[in-house]
Amino acid sequence: MHLLNLGILAHVDAGKTSLTERLLHSAGVIDEIGSVDAGNTQTDSLALERQRGITIKSAVVSFALDDVTVNLIDTPGHPDFIAEVERVLGVLDGAVLVVSAVEGVQPQTRVLMRTLQRLRIPTLVFVNKIDRRGARHDAVLRAVSERLTAAVVPMGTTDALGTREARFVPGLAPTALDVLADHDDELLTTYLEETVTYDDLRTALAVQTRQALVHPVYFGSAVTGAGVEELIDGIRELLPVADGEPDGPVSGTVFKVERGPAGEKVAYARMFSGTLRTRDRVCFGAVAESGEGDSRAEGRITAISVFDQGTDIRDDLVTAGRIAKLWGLADIRIGDAIGEPRKAHGHFFAPPTLETIVAPAGGTDRRALHRALTRLAEQDPLIDLRHDEVRQETFVSLYGEVQKEVIQATLADDFGLDVTFHETTPLCIERPVGSGAAVEFNKKDANPFLATIGLRVDPAPAGSGVEFRLEVELGSMPYAFFKAVEDTVRETLGQGLHGWQIPDCTVTMTHSGYSPRQSHAHQGFDKSMSSTGYDFRGLTPLVLTEALRRAGTQVHEPLHRFRIEAPTDTLAALLPVLARLRAVPHTTQTRGATCALEGSVPAAHVHELEQQLPGLTRGEGELESAFDHYAPAPRGTVPERRRTDLNPLNRKEYLLNLTRRVGS
Repeated sequence: MHLLNLGILAHVDAGKTSLTERLLHSAGVIDEIGSVDAGNTQTDSLALERQRGITIKSAVVSFALDDVTVNLIDTPGHPDFIAEVERVLGVLDGAVLVVSAVEGVQPQTRVLMRTLQRLRIPTLVFVNKIDRRGARHDAVLRAVSERLTAAVVPMGTTDALGTREARFVPGLAPTALDVLADHDDELLTTYLEETVTYDDLRTALAVQTRQALVHPVYFGSAVTGAGVEELIDGIRELLPVADGEPDGPVSGTVFKVERGPAGEKVAYARMFSGTLRTRDRVCFGAVAESGEGDSRAEGRITAISVFDQGTDIRDDLVTAGRIAKLWGLADIRIGDAIGEPRKAHGHFFAPPTLETIVAPAGGTDRRALHRALTRLAEQDPLIDLRHDEVRQETFVSLYGEVQKEVIQATLADDFGLDVTFHETTPLCIERPVGSGAAVEFNKKDANPFLATIGLRVDPAPAGSGVEFRLEVELGSMPYAFFKAVEDTVRETLGQGLHGWQIPDCTVTMTHSGYSPRQSHAHQGFDKSMSSTGYDFRGLTPLVLTEALRRAGTQVHEPLHRFRIEAPTDTLAALLPVLARLRAVPHTTQTRGATCALEGSVPAAHVHELEQQLPGLTRGEGELESAFDHYAPAPRGTVPERRRTDLNPLNRKEYLLNLTRRVGS
């Protein structure tokens, strides 16, 4: 039995969840097709998913196509849940990208196709909703070719378009030969000799599709079933099956984590190699860019479920190529490698660029809220909680405003907690503008810690991360003290002089010293005379902050690149609004009655631009935006972020807060 892990991706409302239902019905997994509008689909299990008719969490369901078992993964389409899509891409063998025959290629469609092509994931395109009024064939096919990829192979035509009787008429288009010959010298030769057969074309199509060189395009309707059987044939014949050696070393990746009925963690993992059995002990944990484990833990598998015929069933083992639910790994997190780490692929999509405060409404317990948000962060690491112990406030990061509604509904439905939100603000960063150094010596001046620490901060290129170096001998004091300094440096850089994270810099330890272990006669170890890790963890923020003061930092705000397509005659109304929102068009292209503007806009104003665009463009404007880079914040008021640490910027306040924390 062959395996295929297949992703269904699309812009919101293109109909991919409906397509999933139709595929399951065609495969005999379900007797009745669920409806997104009725809220009874197989994969949308969350209450909010059923209420709003959108997919929020990825779902896995399995079915058989002859000798191929397909693990089908229905992914979110709304841009606010792009992180959920990101985690799925790393476990796919192939994908189906759904496009609406009515709305055509939309902004999120382009983002997804660019990513699929960059990762070289074999992809079929399914143009859905050919039965709807306003459905188009030639215009959508042309848009797919011009706006997504030129390497499209139409797999047929349509008849009775825009009616309930609309159907897909299979047959390779004459242009298929030209597209396929571009990637196959042998086929090009036979083409020129006029000896190409239909079998030659089908063979070349399968090979090039599996190599993600070309993308077959099908038309149909998930509602009526038109074109779905042809799509199923394409999935079976053109997409590659999962590889992996069952007898090889155990290697898998966790792409989803949820809580079971008893509160236990359940990890969804794709196995790339080896065989994992119940009662096996396995290593797991985060993976560094080098591919080596950063923080590896160990646990025992207590139960396994694999996916089969529309549901998950208990099994004693899971082999390479399959997706499974795993129990027993209490500390597992999304993105963790199980067993032997694969090469880290990094993020496909940008991190969130917005932040808000989740506040308890009347009667909601703050501690219960914090525990619940911690649970949600386990399922979505990009929520990235920050907790202010002094003000008892919890910050969460966001991709967009819809996530607020999801978090609010999830807290109410799953935890019985009523919450409100503060205003959404952009997530800025800080960068050092120069070099700065500071040092404090053991038992000198106002240093209350039994430690000597000297640190120098230097700027580093964007994207290089934080590098910690030593200019002192590693043997000059116990290694645990060096480790305490490095760990605290990285933690402290989460909040710079203005409260924002400093993601890129070099920190060099220039001085070190400690008080060796001492004790009174006939007595044990005396903390008051001997250095401990507490001394180095306590002193590091003060020294690092002073070094940052001397280096100086500049706040950078997140900028999105944008593309707007709108009627040319609406530019007069659109351009002044773009200027007010500090959106800067870099290029402008006019094609007939349509104009395309590309440029940059601060992340803080993207939501307002989304809201105003329809009114400015008679509802015809399309906006595509994605994080691009950080740029210095405009002159004037420097954006400040409320601190959630012990505030090492104020020495007296810091030492007082530290004493209180230790005392408690």
